[in-house]
Amino acid sequence: MDEISLNLDEKVIMQIGNSKYIPKNTEYFRLKTYPQIQEICKNARVIVAHGGTGSVITALKEDTPIITVPRIKEYGEVIDDQQIDFVKAMEDKTLVFPIYDLDNLENILTQNKFGNEVIKNDDKLVNSVINYIITLNE
Repeated sequence: MDEISLNLDEKVIMQIGNSKYIPKNTEYFRLKTYPQIQEICKNARVIVAHGGTGSVITALKEDTPIITVPRIKEYGEVIDDQQIDFVKAMEDKTLVFPIYDLDNLENILTQNKFGNEVIKNDDKLVNSVINYIITLNE
């Protein structure tokens, strides 16, 4: 994302958590409170995040398109491939824009296809997604 930001004509903010990598080209932070994350999300054109339920739900609540890059067991990022299953289920409902190959990330960001065509969500939709997630975990 840090490298891709050089080719984008917009501000990029990265949450790096406890990563040892320090971005050279973008604004970044390690951790913020949930209300601070909501505010950042609300003001974003698009969010790029892992395929976790919390990130997706936050984006949906704020009506912000989300590109998901699921973490993968094969690479030792997670203990199972639940993020892939979750992202595929959300993709089927056209609620996320999944990226399974990072080489495609810059392309989807520069296509600028996020805007009016993105589903605007209401609390009923978000609650339906939350309930759907619960059924996936049963």
